[in-house]
Amino acid sequence: MAPTTVPTPLAGKKRRIGVLTSGGDAPGMNGAVRAVVRMAIHYGCEAYAIYEGYDGLVKGGDMIKEMHWEDVRGFLSEGGTLIGTARCAEFRERPGRLQAAKNMIIKGIDALVICGGDGSLTGADTLRAEWQGLLKELVEKKELTEEQIKPFTHLNIVGLVGSIDNDLSMTDATIGCYSSLARICEAVDSVDTTATSHQRAFVIEVMGRHCGWLALMAGVSTGADFIFIPEEPPSENWQEEMCHVIKKHRAMGKRKTIVIVAEGAHDRELNKITPNMVKDLLTNQAGLDTRVTTLGHVQRGGTPSAYDRMLSTLQGVEAVRAVLDATPETPSPVICIIENKIVRRPLLEAIAQTKEVATAIEAKDFDRAMELRDAEFAEYYRAYGITTSTEQPHMLLPEEKRMRIGIIHVGAPAGGMNAATRAAVAYCMARGHTPIALHNGFPGLIRHHSDVPYGSVREIQWVDAEGWASKGGSEIGTNRGLPSEDLETVSQVFSKYNIQALFVVGGFEAFTAVSELRKGRDHYKAFKIPIVILPATISNNVPGTEYSIGSDTCLNALIQYCDACRQSASASRRRVFVIETQGGESGYVATIAGLSIGALAVYCPEDGISLKMLDHDIDHLREVFLQDKGQNRAGKIILVNEKASKTYSVQIIAAMIAEAGKGKFESRHGVPGHFQQGTTPSPMDRVRAVRFGVKSLQHIEAFAGMSRDEIDDDPMSAVVIGIKGAKVLFSPMETVEKKETDWKLRRPKNEFWMGLKETVNTLSGRPPTDCIRPRGESMRKPH
Repeated sequence: MAPTTVPTPLAGKKRRIGVLTSGGDAPGMNGAVRAVVRMAIHYGCEAYAIYEGYDGLVKGGDMIKEMHWEDVRGFLSEGGTLIGTARCAEFRERPGRLQAAKNMIIKGIDALVICGGDGSLTGADTLRAEWQGLLKELVEKKELTEEQIKPFTHLNIVGLVGSIDNDLSMTDATIGCYSSLARICEAVDSVDTTATSHQRAFVIEVMGRHCGWLALMAGVSTGADFIFIPEEPPSENWQEEMCHVIKKHRAMGKRKTIVIVAEGAHDRELNKITPNMVKDLLTNQAGLDTRVTTLGHVQRGGTPSAYDRMLSTLQGVEAVRAVLDATPETPSPVICIIENKIVRRPLLEAIAQTKEVATAIEAKDFDRAMELRDAEFAEYYRAYGITTSTEQPHMLLPEEKRMRIGIIHVGAPAGGMNAATRAAVAYCMARGHTPIALHNGFPGLIRHHSDVPYGSVREIQWVDAEGWASKGGSEIGTNRGLPSEDLETVSQVFSKYNIQALFVVGGFEAFTAVSELRKGRDHYKAFKIPIVILPATISNNVPGTEYSIGSDTCLNALIQYCDACRQSASASRRRVFVIETQGGESGYVATIAGLSIGALAVYCPEDGISLKMLDHDIDHLREVFLQDKGQNRAGKIILVNEKASKTYSVQIIAAMIAEAGKGKFESRHGVPGHFQQGTTPSPMDRVRAVRFGVKSLQHIEAFAGMSRDEIDDDPMSAVVIGIKGAKVLFSPMETVEKKETDWKLRRPKNEFWMGLKETVNTLSGRPPTDCIRPRGESMRKPH
């Protein structure tokens, strides 16, 4: 829905929206610039890029340039910021801001979208707060006239947070943070192999002066032995504590040691803790061959991850809407994300809360510092503590509350399955439960549970699962088979091995399996146990959640494939790639990948493919290539879900495009297939797997000591864990099965992402299919 139309400041002119990037660069900033420029044009405004951040705003002239539709082509896949960023001492002083205000009025800009850190956003709101006074001063100094300033009495400011540290309060993620975390995890995974080979210890220093998000999430993602973050310093005797934990891990058979230190790490008296201090301790007290690795600015570099491309795009779109919705009374917003929902928050409140964290740390009020971070941060910190240390006597439950918990993978492999299982095993150990792996899914359980010497039902030890955090696939095996193959045997196995709870990780088959077990309670007492399914599938088609573990890994693999295809077009120009995506009957993967790579068109099962649609898009391609004067060599991408059509395969669509091109443009098709499952799970899939794994076990634990009939009577005894909007929720299976599931098409009835298809089309310039014009009449967005 388009925002309310706002009068333009200058009669006969379109509204002009400026966009700038400021502070440290972050992967994804270019995606935000692209989205702001194209959405502004889409809504009938003019877009201006301010080069080199606030420095360009102060200098004006050619540093402030109008941006057209084609000027931001190719921005999505580029790291850093293509419009530049620079420190600007002048803007910090009032005379600099006075010059900036003058330059904006000369260019006719009355709205600014700023992508930067808290310092950059503070500077922007200072400009807004002083705006009236600056205009008055410009008139008094005769630099501008009353007539010139009259249309610009109000300045709109909208903030986007571009920061790898993820240090702004009121948002779960900032643009660039997950790309940076991916660099760190890649480095730690690489170091891990050397550490294991030589039985070494490595101390890794990561960025984060006042915010330990990168260090914490790297610790969760890689299974680090110890972490140091500024918000929660270690105990007074941390040296002994760290060495004890690491020696214990070594005694249990662990061959490597990883310690992660945030650059702002300190003890509880604010004395700095450096990587070299940690190295000396590990060398001298633990007797380990230890090395230090400082990752430095490599953490900020490289191409943005799929999540950062999507986040920056959706936030850029929302920023333009916020500009057009604003009134003189509207406080400046910052665009945030809570779980899976894009929201607006008051900019000044978010910045004030962010700065309060540093103040609390300086005051040694570490409990307050943790409170000021979002709830997700504290939850991850607790999950890290539970899943890393092997000895936590204070966490052990009484004997009568301890359970034998079965863990099973069902369906195709998905990145993060092993991380979730590792977290579940570690949680069981910490609480005194017994984790039992049911190998190779239900077929394995049914056919091989009594095999000798190794049956498919086996207890897992901590050292078995400890190294699984970064492993792809499924270490305990997974299978699409369902318990209905032989419910009688499944029931007997549960009884024989005294399975008192079940943690199921997998996709739609896992969802179906849990449904069968829940319904089977009427006939089999053994199924009257607490059961939780953690959705894990690249298709993200499990009802009851908007996010499945493994879907982020899939998207990263897919955009890597698409980027490579685009690059291959650089030698030939005017080439279209028609790429098939996985996803079953759900178009989630195709749509979100389309948003992340700037696909020209996306075809999904929800809409199908018609000849009219193909003809329409081929006409659009002709227009696109007609407008392309040869200055751009990037290929065009069309994404086609594997089940979008029984008739029009990627081969046929590519052939139709080639035929229509008549030599003026050509096409190729690509089928990445199982490449989309990825190899190493993405950091997001790893950390969410740990968080959801721990929450799932905590939910199961609540049923300890209850009778089977009491469990059966409670609808929350069989649940699916997932994200819905801005919350992580457990949903009762019975309700989800009946009200939210399209069983025939194996997907949720209401797919939350369907509204994003319009955004994909808008940003690619694809005309609506209900507005087909006669061939030859222009359908491109206006320049």
